[in-house]
Parts: sequence; structure tokens; C-alpha cells
Amino acid sequence: MWSLETLGRVRLSRHFFMRDFLYSEIGNFHARQNIPDDPDLAIETGRAFCETLLDPLEETFGRIAVRSGYRSAALNRFGNENRLNCARNDHPLECHIWDRGRGEARIAGASVVIPWFADRYAQGRDWRDLAWWLHDHLDYSEIWFFPKLCAFNLVWRPVPLRRIDSYIAPRGRLVVEGQEPSVPLDKRQAAYADFPPFPGIRYP
Repeated sequence: MWSLETLGRVRLSRHFFMRDFLYSEIGNFHARQNIPDDPDLAIETGRAFCETLLDPLEETFGRIAVRSGYRSAALNRFGNENRLNCARNDHPLECHIWDRGRGEARIAGASVVIPWFADRYAQGRDWRDLAWWLHDHLDYSEIWFFPKLCAFNLVWRPVPLRRIDSYIAPRGRLVVEGQEPSVPLDKRQAAYADFPPFPGIRYP
């Protein structure tokens, strides 16, 4: 029998614990619980997400801020029904419900901010500089960028889609699933040439 305290103490990766992803502003304001239906599956999928995507970000840019992490199916449904910026539970791109699907149908994601880049974005830096860095260094599935703080949804799947979209101008699709970017590698690298060195992916 999982207790919420025990669940929160589960270490997902070198830098992240399950508790880092359980806080929900929707749940807090509306007095709704945010507890997985299947804690073991949420941990398994969340661990893959953190080791593959979030740890390399933290080790490159410093502390990563999680804006919206895990959502239970019930909480996400409530958010969608009340127009609180939650996709439908059955939407193919809904990434916050970590304990749904098995095998290649697993998915985990979070909305995150990189403070190092947010400072530069506030001074006029192009969001696409970060997008190209993410594309060239991480085995992501989907990325969606948002105007506030240059936050973005970062998504893991066992078989990545490799797709990038943005609500920041120029809005739309930057990288099409299954296709190479229209911008060549040397120009992408030039866009992020001043970024911190990438240490690579390390596991505990």
C-alpha cells in the first residue's frame, strides 16, 4: 500500500524525486488530490523521462523549474472539463498522465522552465536557439513552447516522435515528425554556440 509520503520519497533519477512532480496548482486551489492510480507505472515512466531528458538539462543549465508535472487521470479530467489548460485524457499528445498505457504506449512529460535561458529570452533571445539545442542533444518525443518564461512541454516516449511546436512567434511547427529540420546542422549549432557545454547523459 503506497502512502503519499513514501511515493514522494521515490528517487526517479540523479536529480529528481517523485515529489518534484506531484504539486498541482489546480489540485491545490480546487482541493483535488493528485495521486497516481498506478504508482508503479507512474514511477517507471517518470524515471525514464527524468533520466533521458531532465537530468541532462539540469547538468547542462543548472536547476530546472518544473511548472506542471504529473497529473492523475481524475485531476487532468477536471482540468480539461473546467478549461484549465489541460488536454483531454484521451488526447494522443496529453503527456502529464504518466500511469496510462503499457509498453510503447507509455508517455511522460512536464512543463518546465530553464532559468538560465529564461533570463536571456526576457532580453530578446530567440526561442528557436533553445529548440535547436534540444533537438540536437536530447532524445525527446515532443516539445511545445509557450510565451511566458519560454516554458515548454517536454515529452518522453519509448519510441520518440521528434516533433517541435510553438505558441511563440513565429508560431507553428518547427520540426515535423519523421522529417529532418529545414535548418542545416551547422546553422543550428551556430544559434546555440554560446550555450554551456553539454556533459552528456549520465545515470546514477
